[in-house]
Amino acid sequence: MLKLTYTEKGFYLELLTDLLEEWLANRVLLCLRAATSIYVEPSTASFLLPANSSCLKELKALQQDNDEILELIDSDPEDICSADRDNLEISLQGTWLTSSEDSEEGIFVCQLTPRAELLLSQLWQAANLEASV
Repeated sequence: MLKLTYTEKGFYLELLTDLLEEWLANRVLLCLRAATSIYVEPSTASFLLPANSSCLKELKALQQDNDEILELIDSDPEDICSADRDNLEISLQGTWLTSSEDSEEGIFVCQLTPRAELLLSQLWQAANLEASV
């Protein structure tokens, strides 16, 4: 399972071994016991990875195995603006959890094949490591 935590300073991607349904049930139960409001809805989340990734071919192969959940947006460079030429947009279908309906901070979770989850996690970590250097 992939967990993307969105805050006002950015987002953090985590690879979790929990099953999506169990994790969601536990999270809702925790909020109920703590008398904390929770808003849950099906949603889409997107993030950018460097388009020159050495794993681009593998990502495209994984997309075929996860086509209903994972979308790669890598338009022809002639069709996109120069700011996006170096990026690949990853769009995921999953579940959005937050404290209120209109909040921009919250948690997005989704379940892909284990191979896809591991690869996306590794690519995201590598991209963030490069950005921080």
